[in-house]
Amino acid sequence: MQKSECHRGVQMRNRLTDNCDQRTSSSAQVKHGTRVQQSKSSSSTSSPESARKLHPRPSDKLNPKTINPFGEQPRAPSAFAAIYSKGGIPCRLVHGSVKHRLQWECPPEKLPFDPLLITLAEGLRETKHPYTFVSKEGFRELLLVTGALEKAVPLLPRLIPVLKAALVHVDDEVFERGLNALVQLSVVVGPSLNDHLKHLLTSLSKRLRDKKFKEPITTALQKLEQHGGSGSLIIIKSKIPTYCSICC
Repeated sequence: MQKSECHRGVQMRNRLTDNCDQRTSSSAQVKHGTRVQQSKSSSSTSSPESARKLHPRPSDKLNPKTINPFGEQPRAPSAFAAIYSKGGIPCRLVHGSVKHRLQWECPPEKLPFDPLLITLAEGLRETKHPYTFVSKEGFRELLLVTGALEKAVPLLPRLIPVLKAALVHVDDEVFERGLNALVQLSVVVGPSLNDHLKHLLTSLSKRLRDKKFKEPITTALQKLEQHGGSGSLIIIKSKIPTYCSICC
């Protein structure tokens, strides 16, 4: 009898010991899993990619929208980007230590304006580098060549809607590029632009309500009047009555 009771006691102690070991093992596994998760989390946080997200590099701020025009694009590129990537724009961006410049495949004066000038004007609505620089600088340089007047005037009916699209764009930088391009065009074509001014002045009038654009728009209107003559003044005053002529 005593041996039987002793034997049962030993069995109970063994079961208690097994249960205790199991709980200890489970507790150790939970702690180990927690440490592994913490280690993964710490490793993820300290990875270079995470560090860049938490602490962006100065270069990220300098060129936040720069992309590789010849690499794979996550989305379908714009018409201008597609043309540029396929070599449809006969120039390339050359990065300099102080400023960038364009390198033309042949002298710009030998290039046909149709459709190149219109394509460059369409590129003014781009918001990513290098398209922004190529379009605005290419447009400017093309208008500087000998014979630009004769080449540009026939394209005005097609150029004006494209410039208007830039002037009504919600992006302020796009608007500024469109405004500068309009002034550059007026310098070349002069009074020939007057017949098309009314299509552009409405958007300029709306932007005048923004104080930061009051000075650049006023300067642009003065340039339009200067190169368009008295005929341009009548058109400008009809759309923007508050405009003060340079002759006043």
